[in-house]
Amino acid sequence: MSEPTVDVVGIGNAIVDVLTHCSEEDLARLELVKNSMTLIDADRADALYGEMGPGIEMSGGSAGNTMAGIAALGGKGAYIGKVRDDQLGEVFRHDIRAMGVSFDTKAASEGTSTARCLIFVTPDGHRTMNTFLGACTELGPNDIDAELIKSAKVTYMEGYLWDRDEAKEAFVLAAKIAHEAGRQVSITLSDSFCVDRHRESFRDLVHNHVDILFANEDEIKSLYEVETFDEALSEVRRHCKVAALTRSEKGSVIVSGDNVIEIAAEPVNRVVDTTGAGDLFASGFLFGYTQNYDLATCGRLGSICAAEIISHMGARPDADLKELCKDAIPA
Repeated sequence: MSEPTVDVVGIGNAIVDVLTHCSEEDLARLELVKNSMTLIDADRADALYGEMGPGIEMSGGSAGNTMAGIAALGGKGAYIGKVRDDQLGEVFRHDIRAMGVSFDTKAASEGTSTARCLIFVTPDGHRTMNTFLGACTELGPNDIDAELIKSAKVTYMEGYLWDRDEAKEAFVLAAKIAHEAGRQVSITLSDSFCVDRHRESFRDLVHNHVDILFANEDEIKSLYEVETFDEALSEVRRHCKVAALTRSEKGSVIVSGDNVIEIAAEPVNRVVDTTGAGDLFASGFLFGYTQNYDLATCGRLGSICAAEIISHMGARPDADLKELCKDAIPA
């Protein structure tokens, strides 16, 4: 078996993020559910975009953010996702490549336009996302590059893909290819509402196809339909090789069999925008994991990256992640 040449290949929804600040009253007026990710159609996307104030537009998507973070840490990453051959599609392709991530999935030449996520950030830093998937919905098994999957130490997928059957098929195929090549498979559950929609199939995926699971406290409790975090912890440790569970200001818990490691949250002067916190936690953790660092170090790297991302607007790092993480990396 050949040695891997890529640390992580991410599979996700290729989305251009549009972020703006708003008030709690704005959320109520626009009938938005705080902290949720809601799928919307083109008409709703146009209407909400018209209500947004000045903001930031950048390439995004959960797995795309994670891959950008891995590249910023010095890891070698690649990405599989679908865009249209339009202006936003080119913006996405240019941006993610400029971050140092390989992205060669062929653009769609017909159909809907490149996806966008309209993100409303309240004064407490929490984000409410409204996503028009557009060309993302065309990602399917034919877009899975088998040789790329075989070349990666870890194949990583975002749970948001689970809303479509073709995307499910694509990831199950990728997981099979990865495992047959002796590689590992990872997923982030992405959103508790997403878990609610697909609980049984998520459980099957986690129990039978996933080595490394990422979830926040709400998501893991939803997955196992339990009331407390400790109950969820007891369940997940029986089904995953590694689970990395984030708890906001309570830090995170890394569990692997009987090994339970608590990681403190990194201090942040002011929480500006929580968009991408989980994505960048996964960046730090997977970077450490693919460099064969111990699980405590992996969790610390994830915590540092998450803290950096919530200190400013947007889900891509502003600061030098290598510099921020250097003291946490073993000599």
